[in-house]
Amino acid sequence: MSSTTNIFITGATGYIGGTVLSRLLTHPSAPTFKITALVRSPEKAAKLQSAANNISAVASADDLGGMKAILSGLKKRYEKTGVLVDDQRAKGMYAIEKIYSDTDIDAIESLPLKAWHRAVDVEVVKADTEGYAKTYIILPSVIYGISTGPIADLDADVQHLHSIVLPMLIKASLGRGQAAVVGEGKNIWANVEIGEIADLYIILYDAILSDPSTAHGREGFYFGENGEHTLYEASKAISEAMLARGKGQTLEPTSGLLIFFGTNSRCRADRSRSIGWKPVKTTRDMLASIQPEVDAVLNLTLTK
Repeated sequence: MSSTTNIFITGATGYIGGTVLSRLLTHPSAPTFKITALVRSPEKAAKLQSAANNISAVASADDLGGMKAILSGLKKRYEKTGVLVDDQRAKGMYAIEKIYSDTDIDAIESLPLKAWHRAVDVEVVKADTEGYAKTYIILPSVIYGISTGPIADLDADVQHLHSIVLPMLIKASLGRGQAAVVGEGKNIWANVEIGEIADLYIILYDAILSDPSTAHGREGFYFGENGEHTLYEASKAISEAMLARGKGQTLEPTSGLLIFFGTNSRCRADRSRSIGWKPVKTTRDMLASIQPEVDAVLNLTLTK
């Protein structure tokens, strides 16, 4: 008789969390999983539990005993974390040469606490160092694509199906009637498809179970990327998508975005690939995903 594996997942109806939960529900060992999922409301909890018999959904950390203090502490630190601005001087005018690898721990530890999520990462690693738990941190780049799976197939209001960065860029472009860049849009961001970042979570999970020595704590950083794009490339694809729906003015993006969009974010998922992660979706797929995202934003606007 197989033993039961207890899994606790937060953000179970979010873009990443819901996709990872869908992967867990279709995992070969799913019948042995006892999954506790933290969600935002009792209504979502009830709908989520209908997805599978082995899900116990709760809408409050109060239901989780000692876990409440851990979640509250991380939440407090998360809310005080600043936004990553990697070389603010770039302003879309150039790409930086620095590419971070998830195996270069010294470079990761050199990041300031104001870097996006860095303060939380430090606390998580601290828990491992002090022996409270083995910790593993997955850091995706710009995620794209519309989520699919058992959780996404529930009622439309259960899981958030879209990423943050690209829809933000699309909404800003639609709002001004034209796709935009910062400066010349030469800054570079790495990217990864939503299904493939969810695959990384499962591959890491399997690796941890099969080999307890899998890198954790200070060395337990796992990046998610499989390609890069410039802001200009993304905005040009948005222009094309807008024109295809009669919403744009010209094919060329014009200047007029927040400085944040003109920053650089480059990385290589060397450690992630070393444990067997093999992403196949590339920047071409990312650019192709923009038309459906534009359509989704337009449909949401039209139905309001």
